Amino acid sequence: MTQRVWAPEAASVVAVVGSPEYADRERVELTREADGWWSGPTLTHGTDYAYEVDGDGPWPDPRSAWQPYGVHGPSRVFDASRHRWQDAAWRGVDALGAVFYEMHVGTFTQQGTLDSAIVQLADLKATGVDIVELMPVAPFPGRHGWGYDGVALYGVHEAYGGPAALQRFVDAAHREGLGVCLDVVYNHLGPDGNYLSKFGPYFTDAHHTPWGWAVNLDQPDATGMRRFICDNALRWFEDFHIDCLRLDAVHELRDDSERHILAQLSDEVAQLSDRVGRPLGLVAESDLNDARMVTPTADGGLGMTAQWNDDVHHALHAYLTGERHGYYVDFGSVEALDKVYREVFWHNGTHSPFRGKDWGAPVAPDVDRRRFVVCASNHDQVGNRAIGDRPSTTLSAGAQATSLALILLSPFTPMLFMGEEYGERRPFMFFTDHDEPLATAVSEGRMSEFAGHGWESLYGGDVRVPDPQDRTTFLRSKLGSGIGSEGEPHDSLRRWVSDLMALRPRVSDRAAWERHAPGASESAPRVLTVNGPVTLHANLSEASARIHDAGDVVGTFGEIAREGDTVVLGADAVALVAH
Repeated sequence: MTQRVWAPEAASVVAVVGSPEYADRERVELTREADGWWSGPTLTHGTDYAYEVDGDGPWPDPRSAWQPYGVHGPSRVFDASRHRWQDAAWRGVDALGAVFYEMHVGTFTQQGTLDSAIVQLADLKATGVDIVELMPVAPFPGRHGWGYDGVALYGVHEAYGGPAALQRFVDAAHREGLGVCLDVVYNHLGPDGNYLSKFGPYFTDAHHTPWGWAVNLDQPDATGMRRFICDNALRWFEDFHIDCLRLDAVHELRDDSERHILAQLSDEVAQLSDRVGRPLGLVAESDLNDARMVTPTADGGLGMTAQWNDDVHHALHAYLTGERHGYYVDFGSVEALDKVYREVFWHNGTHSPFRGKDWGAPVAPDVDRRRFVVCASNHDQVGNRAIGDRPSTTLSAGAQATSLALILLSPFTPMLFMGEEYGERRPFMFFTDHDEPLATAVSEGRMSEFAGHGWESLYGGDVRVPDPQDRTTFLRSKLGSGIGSEGEPHDSLRRWVSDLMALRPRVSDRAAWERHAPGASESAPRVLTVNGPVTLHANLSEASARIHDAGDVVGTFGEIAREGDTVVLGADAVALVAH
């Protein structure tokens, strides 16, 4: 494989070839090409190499596919064509309306590898999952972490099995009829092992993000970073047969150029989709509450297939738990729950007390609601709590059943967080594996971040924020078997999810939502009704409740009775009614 690297400002680039254990590694001068590129030797699969730029280094390849020695060591050539794919019959999966399942590779199984996760794929398919969404797999410092501080964005973390393991995982998923979505982070790189700036102007101080300088998308020589991002995305689709990419925090992709990087990426992915003959999805995490994100580029939008909608999570979580700290101060009422199901965003041009200003924009009624991915739990909303506790640790079984139904039977595209389908109670905490001095900075920063946030009142006493650098924090976040505990309420919740999945065809038709417009209301405190093709009645109070509804009861959780046109719900009971 011919080595190429972008270093537009360099006077010389040298490939240092061979294992770092050998003192007599070969040094090969690269040849300057057009547009800032340099070409070098042809290396075979498994060969170690690194680059010196103007005498400094050697540094890992910015587009390294394989970092067997960690983020600071040399790269290794990975020939993606060596894998013999078995998914020729795979025709892809449309992200719109699919059931996503967010998974962290390192904590999904005890082994924490992609190969060990393959064993669980058949069970996920049987549960009703359509697409497995992997949290970032790009190499990051240490052995365990969330992956959002990755630095070798073309590679796969060695502790997860490296790039060949990802190919095996995707191949196995396709054989089970599952799509694979990969979480990618283009808005920043981690601080430890980030050598991109050694090669060229990948970053700019013209914009700033929460992580410092922004990636260079609109300043001189921005073509290098723009191609770095687009080529990276296309490579996952082509060389790894990935079906969908989840783009982290795209509102931090600061781009004032005439054509936004997301629009460029959307168009290039659409062209590739036409060429390979299967749907390729792009799902954006966006904090902007603006449907322009999912508006086609031909209509002036950014062309994303779908976007995460945190407002549904916040409205549902605050209503069920009663929490009002932080951004939940804007939510909690049944009115908020009603509005997000009808209008997508709670803040759609309205004032946000948390932000202290107006936020968002209205979503037109004709915008497909499946373009908004919703959840009741995800890595952010669980892991960024003080102790990483899941809603299942405090919610009753009926409240968990309500939460699952309102996500899986919503007009949106639903997503489950690993373990949620059976009420996993193990925490999912923030964990890292940095070396000093970053290790101490991360530990101390995490402690100070949560100081004074009122967590003591929420948890009812002194709260000790887990040290992200403590290996125990990582180990306690593992699911165990990867599929979960036995007994109650886990067994009942599994059966409930199975019932909900069987009902999903009733809510997948957009015309059905036109006949049964969504909306939430209370007939009494904590007695909730959410309308739709399948209407949910949930009694979250401590007394029985009676609701007039003559429809067909198609699902029950807890004690339910029918008296003529009245549904009688026991405490902590849920009924699903079709009309």
